Amino acid sequence: MSKKQLLAEMQSEQAAWLALLDEIGEENMTQPEVAGGWSIKDIVAHISGWRRRTVLRFRAALDPTIDMTPPWPAEMGELDEDDDVDEINAWIYKTNRDRPLADVLNDSREIFQQLVTAVNALSDEQLNDPQRFPWLEGERLTGALIFGHFHEEHEPDMRAWLAKVKQAG
Repeated sequence: MSKKQLLAEMQSEQAAWLALLDEIGEENMTQPEVAGGWSIKDIVAHISGWRRRTVLRFRAALDPTIDMTPPWPAEMGELDEDDDVDEINAWIYKTNRDRPLADVLNDSREIFQQLVTAVNALSDEQLNDPQRFPWLEGERLTGALIFGHFHEEHEPDMRAWLAKVKQAG
């Protein structure tokens, strides 16, 4: 895949994400119980928290001297166990739950731009070198892959919740 294609896919995925958030509406984003007690705002913060790590990974693919310290506290480790993921998710939630919605949404947009910048800094050859991205575990790099966690873990809950809200309204 060319960088141009990847960036176009990422922009398309981001547009769909923003369209979903627009459809939900900011007035509904802090209501609890969308998924496991989380609000839409909490899901946005969660995705942003993990995307920060993705940005670091892309930057490190270009410059191996980049500090790869994850954005969460060091004692949480480097995801050796599923328990680490739950602990990190809890930390992301706790860190962001009292932040204003506008700040969480702004972070989401900024982190996506950082991701675009990091991908844009790589050449087509680098983007197509599977050895450069060991964290992809051999998967082909696509916009859908970058948004995969959202599609698999959060989009169904968000859309089901939105359908209930619309039906009740």
